[in-house]
Amino acid sequence: MEMDIYPCLWFDGNAKEAATFYCSVFENSKITSENPVVVNFQLNGFKFMGLNGGPAFTINPSVSFFVFCENENEVEKKWNQLSAGGKILMPLNKYPWSEKYGWCQDEYGVNWQLMIDKKMEQKIIPAFMFTQKNNGRAEEAINFYTSVFKNAEIKMISRYEKGEHDTEGNIKHAQFTLNDQWFVAMESSGPHDFTFNEGVSMVITCDTQEEIDYYWNKLTEGGTESQCGWLKDKYGFSWQVVPEVLSKLMSDPSKRENVMQTFMTMKKFDIQKLTEASKN
Repeated sequence: MEMDIYPCLWFDGNAKEAATFYCSVFENSKITSENPVVVNFQLNGFKFMGLNGGPAFTINPSVSFFVFCENENEVEKKWNQLSAGGKILMPLNKYPWSEKYGWCQDEYGVNWQLMIDKKMEQKIIPAFMFTQKNNGRAEEAINFYTSVFKNAEIKMISRYEKGEHDTEGNIKHAQFTLNDQWFVAMESSGPHDFTFNEGVSMVITCDTQEEIDYYWNKLTEGGTESQCGWLKDKYGFSWQVVPEVLSKLMSDPSKRENVMQTFMTMKKFDIQKLTEASKN
């Protein structure tokens, strides 16, 4: 199986409710699997995980999701659904980069940037905003990520010019791919009260222990190890390095408790120990 990279959204017990709402907003969407801890779903073919993690972390605008729409009507329809009960960061309007664009935070805290772009095949793209001590480090991070992952490429980098509303030379908008999936990066010198946290992380699914070891070792360089396959890289962004077999083990109620008790004691996942726990 080809390795997957997809976002995990941290919810306080309402992951199923949020996933159901998003599936009503986006085409080609469905909940693919669920258990009391995790809800996996697809929006327009793009994979997400919803985690019932409790109140410890809150999603913030440091990670948002670009949504590329076919026309103004699609933008307006999705905007009305996603912004209802939420917060508007940039009002829906005409901007230099799109005839129709807006940035909103929905009622569950997830951030969406909606705009018209008929050319993008990947209709939902995660966007990292480098703020606070990470401001000015986006290009370094892009180079690092594209060195770690396979089928990775920097597609474009646009910078702020003198006289624009941010630091000259800062990245205004960059696009890159990891494992052939598109990502966006931006920088902001503004006095933001948010930076990367566990509210939005990226899950890397691995087939083998060798793959787990590789991504764990690469991404923890200059970063920190956490529990249950979680880590923070040198920029404070959270990743989950997870064996593909875990979802199968967790889907079996007779095995779930032993498997959970085993991985709660782990930092980096050990496939052999998880498999052994499922047999007890």
